[in-house]
Amino acid sequence: MIKPLLSKLNFALGRNPKIEKRADWRRYVPEPYKSVLLISADFELAWAWQYAKTLANPVKEAKTMALRERENIPLILELCDTYNIPVTWATVGHLFLESCQKINGIPHPEIPRLRHFENEFWRFSGKDWFENDPCSDYKNAPEWYSPDLIRKILDSRVKHEIGCHTFSHIDCRDSVCPTDLIRAELRECIQLAKEFRINLKSFVHPGYTIGNLSVLAEEGFTNFRTNDRNVLGYPEKHQNGLWELEQTAEFVYRKDWSVDYHIYRYIAIIKRAIKSNTVCVFWFHPSFNPIVVKNIWPAVFRFIDENREKIWVTTHTEYVEWMENKWKQ
Repeated sequence: MIKPLLSKLNFALGRNPKIEKRADWRRYVPEPYKSVLLISADFELAWAWQYAKTLANPVKEAKTMALRERENIPLILELCDTYNIPVTWATVGHLFLESCQKINGIPHPEIPRLRHFENEFWRFSGKDWFENDPCSDYKNAPEWYSPDLIRKILDSRVKHEIGCHTFSHIDCRDSVCPTDLIRAELRECIQLAKEFRINLKSFVHPGYTIGNLSVLAEEGFTNFRTNDRNVLGYPEKHQNGLWELEQTAEFVYRKDWSVDYHIYRYIAIIKRAIKSNTVCVFWFHPSFNPIVVKNIWPAVFRFIDENREKIWVTTHTEYVEWMENKWKQ
């Protein structure tokens, strides 16, 4: 009980998210708005959880999470349509595939392999990074492929963005991931996305494993999201040209909080962004508890829609393109 109480206290005291206001905020917030709101999703299906350290049977539970994600996404898209809320969908590249098969007994031989590693969330000590890939198709193994949902996102009334989350949800840290591996993963994603007439520009590192930023820039990406802390502030442009979008909060259901408190907290964050003229960056896993989309988001999205004259609700790439044009003036 102590942790949720401390979280509420820090929130009430304005410590989380931290507000970092700047006098030149108009360089980051266009007229006539008072704030910018970005929402992104880590669209992963089973790829996210197959090596999770906290799960007793990672592959089995990864499939369960994937199926819940599949159930949630149509609900999410319907609510986004209702309130005209765009989302940047950071998508694992393998989900673009209708199907795949082994070549000479090897799945995806064109992709170099990760060596064994361990990080805060995952432990990989298996024989092959793609050892759980069913090498099947989206109808028979819907936990590992998702061209149907990608098409559904693209067919929405709202102009969502499809971004990149690597091809197979790898650890991207420089100490773990060689440049030839990240480059191969990115190029595979870029090629598959082009088949959907998508030009990938936004990137999210799986599991907060920030790294290989120079390769991202070289492969044409313009921005990436970081999750080191919760902040209401402004993006930072790196020397390599990439814009870093720092997270504000995760949309998630916490059992220790009531539904009403969730709603209050998320709306309060948006109000603080408006008051401080800062950029608010929300993110979520579409595999979250359905309570979020069914019971929490309707009130939050309604508030956003009712205050649209104060908030520019946009996608990562659209926002970065605006800033690039603004800074050239």
